[in-house]
Amino acid sequence: MIRVLIADDHQIVRAGLRQFIADEPDIRVEGEAASGDEVMTRLREMEFDVVVLDISMPDRNGIEVLKLLRQRHPNLPVLILSMYPESLYAINLIRAGASGYLTKESAPDDLVRAIRTVAQGRRYVGPTVADLLIGGLDKPTDQPLHQTLSKREFQIFCKLSRGQSVSVIAEELFLSVKTVSTYRARLLEKMGMKTNADLTYYAIKNGLVE
Repeated sequence: MIRVLIADDHQIVRAGLRQFIADEPDIRVEGEAASGDEVMTRLREMEFDVVVLDISMPDRNGIEVLKLLRQRHPNLPVLILSMYPESLYAINLIRAGASGYLTKESAPDDLVRAIRTVAQGRRYVGPTVADLLIGGLDKPTDQPLHQTLSKREFQIFCKLSRGQSVSVIAEELFLSVKTVSTYRARLLEKMGMKTNADLTYYAIKNGLVE
């Protein structure tokens, strides 16, 4: 039996996902979480085989939760299920350790197939993500700017674009201010930008922040 934890801040979405899975003989929803902090609490309370994780959540967003899960539960498969199209987040999150990426427009059968795939220790890569991966190999210069960042640079990019200061980011990530400043300078150079306002504008324009 595949024990699933569903993490999404919308109750109606969690209920819908639970309903999709209810008839599957080998999959059972064992827990729900409405925030990033609740995900970590549920994982302390019991064991799960797969986490189905949204990106936009209170407390800690899905990107931060994924990083924590890779540190504390390195073998736990994490399937990202998001409203954002694959082109915005999929490559970065798979690079950061996600086992797969689906949009909320995907068919229920795709979700079930993805859960079974990642539960077996394999990655679930749908046609769109596969095309992005292949396209990234063939035409690296055509990638969106944020996909050129390392996973740590992307994490800091997301925080900067949401208006967090370097000192706050340093405290949250247990890094020195100097280290975060170095990452900031590096990602600005990679993206051809000069200020945090440029990062915020890019993030909003590309649907990376709400």
